[in-house]
Amino acid sequence: MNYLIFKSLHIISVVTWFAGLFYMPRLFVYFAEAETKPETEKTILQNQFKIMQRRLWYGITIPSSIAVLIFGGSLLQNFMPITDHPWLVLKLLFVAGLYAYFFFLHKIFKQQQNNIIAFSPMSLRVINEISTIFLFAIVFLVILKNIMNMVYGIIALVGFILILMIAIKVYKNIRERAA
Repeated sequence: MNYLIFKSLHIISVVTWFAGLFYMPRLFVYFAEAETKPETEKTILQNQFKIMQRRLWYGITIPSSIAVLIFGGSLLQNFMPITDHPWLVLKLLFVAGLYAYFFFLHKIFKQQQNNIIAFSPMSLRVINEISTIFLFAIVFLVILKNIMNMVYGIIALVGFILILMIAIKVYKNIRERAA
């Protein structure tokens, strides 16, 4: 097949994978928050969230993660030897980190499917932002493609992480005042 077709399929699978990576932790938050509801409401909500989690995880997130590997792997032949492209090596390290995060989310998914809540809703909100950090880093590396820009990109990434952490703290304070 044509390189551009594989590239298009890779981008589409990345977008759908990130859709799952963005929404699944939100479902984790909602599941954990339902724990404080009266028993009947809690049971109904958590059962519904478990159904939503299963459909998202098995119907979109896992298949997309596999498609990312297949189509992304097919594109690597255009970058041989890979070590001649330092931006790509760093991107692949971020992608490996993203897969580690994906497996971490799978662990939380399995726990919640068994009614185990191992993280507070606030912790799950922080976990929810990790995929945003990976997306930011990977997109900048793919677009900028050189060492100096990577340095600037990493500095911007650190700034972005700080802004996210401040936003989470402000959100937490607002929620606590409203409660």
